[in-house]
Amino acid sequence: MVSYQFPDRFLWGGATAANQIEGAYLEDGKGMNLADVMPGGKVRLKVISSPGFDFEIDNDTYTYPNHDGIDFYHRYEEDIALFAEMGFKTYRMSIAWSRIFLKETN
Repeated sequence: MVSYQFPDRFLWGGATAANQIEGAYLEDGKGMNLADVMPGGKVRLKVISSPGFDFEIDNDTYTYPNHDGIDFYHRYEEDIALFAEMGFKTYRMSIAWSRIFLKETN
């Protein structure tokens, strides 16, 4: 068995994806994005690729796990502290650009 030791300067880290963790999808004027209207489960791609897809949320038929996610929106300080507690030195966070560059409405 070959063993390998990481160099002392090696940076262990973690990453998160906005569409999986952010939560709070209707707060503070955030713009809707595709992840907000994509239901969970195996039907998600079928729903968003259907000819009648209209970016509406249908809570009676589907569940939307990312509406709450792990609620990083409200708990980011605690979550990042957990990364540090695990000894991670780096953190990569994706951003949902649709939250930043909102669609203009007239």
